[in-house]
Amino acid sequence: MRRRTFFKAAGTAAMLGAAGTELSGVPAGADPMWASLFRDWVPEIFAPLADPPEHTEAIVIGSGFGAAVTALRLAEAGVTNTVLERGSRWPNDPWREIFTGDDLPDGRGFWHRTSFTGVTKVPMQFASFGGVLDCTEYPGIDVWRAAAVGGGSVVFTGAMIAPEQRFFDHLFGGTVDYGEMANVYFPRVREMLRLNSIPADLYAAEPFAHSRAWDDQVRKAGFQPQPNDSIFNWDIVRGELAGATKPSATVARSNLGNSNGAKFDLNQNYLKYAQDTGKSAIYSGHQVESIAQEPGGRFSVTVTKLAPTGDVLGTRTLTCDRLFLGAGSIGTSELLVRAQATGTLPNLNEHIGDGWGTNGDVVLARGASSLAGFGQGAPSASRIFDESGTPLTLESWYIPGIPFETGALASLGMVLDPVRTRFGFDAASNRVGLSWSTKDRDDTVAAARAVDHRIAERADSVAEYGALGYDANALFTAHPLGGAVLGKATDGNGRVHGHPGLYVMDGAAIPGSTGTVNPSLTITALAERNIEAIVRAGR
Repeated sequence: MRRRTFFKAAGTAAMLGAAGTELSGVPAGADPMWASLFRDWVPEIFAPLADPPEHTEAIVIGSGFGAAVTALRLAEAGVTNTVLERGSRWPNDPWREIFTGDDLPDGRGFWHRTSFTGVTKVPMQFASFGGVLDCTEYPGIDVWRAAAVGGGSVVFTGAMIAPEQRFFDHLFGGTVDYGEMANVYFPRVREMLRLNSIPADLYAAEPFAHSRAWDDQVRKAGFQPQPNDSIFNWDIVRGELAGATKPSATVARSNLGNSNGAKFDLNQNYLKYAQDTGKSAIYSGHQVESIAQEPGGRFSVTVTKLAPTGDVLGTRTLTCDRLFLGAGSIGTSELLVRAQATGTLPNLNEHIGDGWGTNGDVVLARGASSLAGFGQGAPSASRIFDESGTPLTLESWYIPGIPFETGALASLGMVLDPVRTRFGFDAASNRVGLSWSTKDRDDTVAAARAVDHRIAERADSVAEYGALGYDANALFTAHPLGGAVLGKATDGNGRVHGHPGLYVMDGAAIPGSTGTVNPSLTITALAERNIEAIVRAGR
């Protein structure tokens, strides 16, 4: 590696480290003071929490993509349903700082933890609070998942891409007809969520200079970047540039929420429409601890009511005739694996807990071709696909938490990784867990790194981050998938084998990967497909 290149990269790393040291949030343990500040800043989440009814025709656990679809379509069919969400229901405001940024995070950012190390490897500390992102740590992998009404739609980068048919068919093995998805359910979701690629005027604006630089480099390496469909509301993004709202999406804010509603998240569409029917009610601050099926067939759900400070406000048992699991791959799998191990759902089959994967997530950084100054617009503009080795996608990304020039261009890699693992249960601690092997992680990183390094060489990148360990890592996933896979733990529409009236409607149903693309569109479209079949059949 050239001497000047090393020092340029070392300087960037030092800058990132210094930023983390000087701007690392607040000391842990200052909960009362910070809770008081949060109450002043976002009083809505401190409002008294409503109590759900003792019995509902249907309960939906979770409020992310699959759960939100389920709640709306049940309500439209006249099925009264209760939506249970452990996180808060956060508002939007054009000028208030509703959410924290991951450049200077506080407790609003993370679900009841006091420290976090993100993609820049800079450790941060803050007071514990019920923030929007849960980082669940397992041996070999950290899993990022949502804890808010709206689920993953609040904390993701907004890209919603359909997989290629060949990968979809390989993964689902004929359980789901791709033609049906492509002709009916992908378009339905695109229309509901107003998906569109970044408009030319925004792409040309200063905050997306990094997107243009990324595209220029991949073209020099022989790739043709493809535009990404996105959930962002481009008019609000334009408003940020025009001074009509406080900047959010244009200043490296996405992972921990967009205060001004720039993301057209589920609170603005599916969940809102469900509530508007009068048949669906959302109860935030309600964490589901366990599920069971009673001898007569109805389901019982044990729920802890939580204040955003983490204080326990009570525990109740609710019942329903039908139970829909939409708590995400980790949440749904934990409930099912625990229920199987403890005998509260004794008829679950051998596939419960199986088929879990990371969607092949890898975070990458390469040097820019020139240090001309780049913005930090959060919406992902484009992607490339490579199958010179293991098939994979690289998606242009901003650098979370760094709203200033670094000389780096970031990518999110998604590798067609065949590795899967299984959830297990430890009776002594009553905990569900999994492990991810270092070798599997390293193989995924190597595949993505090879492509990114090739781009850097052909585009004459001025910095090399490999020697510092900043060029690629797969220490976390933001796309956990599997644990109750469609067609194995369930039938082809998410009905759980052995327990009529129980359904899986989220990423737990996906077999560990969505074929080198972000999972959100596939999860949402599958939920549309499955709930339509369930409603039509009446079971």
